[in-house]
Amino acid sequence: MAVDADPAPGADSQAAAENFSGAFDLERAVKRALALNPSMTAIRAQLKGSQFGTRSSFGKFLPSVGAGYGYTYYGREQTASGKHNDWVASVNVNQPIFKGFNLLATWQKSKLTEESNAASLDNVELSLISNVQSNFLSLLKARMDVKSGEDSVARLESQLTVINAFYEVGLKPRSEVLDAEVDLATARQELLIARNNVSTQQAQLNTLLNIPLEVDVDYVGELEHIPFNLTLQECLNRAYASRPDLLIGQKSVEIAEKDSTIAASSFYPQVDADWKYYNKGVDAGLSRSNSYSYSSKEYWSVGVGATMSLFEWGADYYDYKQSEETVKQVQAQLEDTRLNAGFEVKQSLLNINEAADRISVAQKSVEAAEEAYRMAVARYQAQVGTNTDVLNAQARLTTSEAQLSQALADYGTAISTLYVAMGEKNPGLNMEQ
Repeated sequence: MAVDADPAPGADSQAAAENFSGAFDLERAVKRALALNPSMTAIRAQLKGSQFGTRSSFGKFLPSVGAGYGYTYYGREQTASGKHNDWVASVNVNQPIFKGFNLLATWQKSKLTEESNAASLDNVELSLISNVQSNFLSLLKARMDVKSGEDSVARLESQLTVINAFYEVGLKPRSEVLDAEVDLATARQELLIARNNVSTQQAQLNTLLNIPLEVDVDYVGELEHIPFNLTLQECLNRAYASRPDLLIGQKSVEIAEKDSTIAASSFYPQVDADWKYYNKGVDAGLSRSNSYSYSSKEYWSVGVGATMSLFEWGADYYDYKQSEETVKQVQAQLEDTRLNAGFEVKQSLLNINEAADRISVAQKSVEAAEEAYRMAVARYQAQVGTNTDVLNAQARLTTSEAQLSQALADYGTAISTLYVAMGEKNPGLNMEQ
């Protein structure tokens, strides 16, 4: 009976990796990076490995089975067999009964490590989200700079045409033509730099999204200002509840406490139960050959034993004291992480408010600069203004547009940073009203 073959390992991932057709907005770009960026593959493998480590630690509670087989030659004949040769096969079953809480603490530590790695996965995801969003916003800003540069070149080309017309009829000196040509050449160079910056940002995004560099991806979106209404206290509460680095710090404290318990296990006796089976013979096939009695050839034993280290010159004691100090160290580090988390939230919120104010000022500046440029051109064409006035007005308009695009990009970046500081994933930077 024929059945469909299972897909090759990684086939689904390969198909997803090749699916980069269509437009990529911010949210789709972030989701693809989370699915296919190599850093995510690495942290997922680390988490999977810690899960296996937990299973391994649990297995130490259960009995272990060992077997042996060997040959020994004795200088004197043995009493049991009357032979110099001795072939022995054995099986041993060992069951730990009490290990001074070592096994329990080790298993609990493995569970905590697994939980810590799960939080590390969230931490890497947040870092990757921040990186993708920052580069995506930089790409949108670079495109705004290109648009501003193209408008600047168009304005300067128009002004150069007017100056040339005046110069040809003797109304303007040659120096004004040269000034306009120099400013136009400078604007064209800045436009080339802006276009190169767009290509660089696209290449960086392709790298983060695991897309071949030669692929021309359609990244879509615009920089915009949507009011952000969360208060500082709301942001702090969410950060303290959600940040994965705080969870990692808490798990680190608990792991250090388990290490202390493991170190203290040397103060307790170690108790084991053993069941052993032996089978002896005079050759490799364990034959009896009328040499061994039945009772000496094949037998088993069961027993319980306890061992305890009585004196080690303080080695075990100071090892335990060291682990206690490590607990205090990790607790202090957790408190420091918490303080830094609060600072990051506060700083991000201040940056949001600053960028929002700059956007408002920059928008008014652009409006004023556009009007000033229009008036300067009109005055020049009416022969009541100078070319310097027009070029200065054009430069101020270009500067105002650059300030607006920078403020919009900083606003989006500050919001992205705040969500990361709160430990929350917001792929599309959807604002809360």
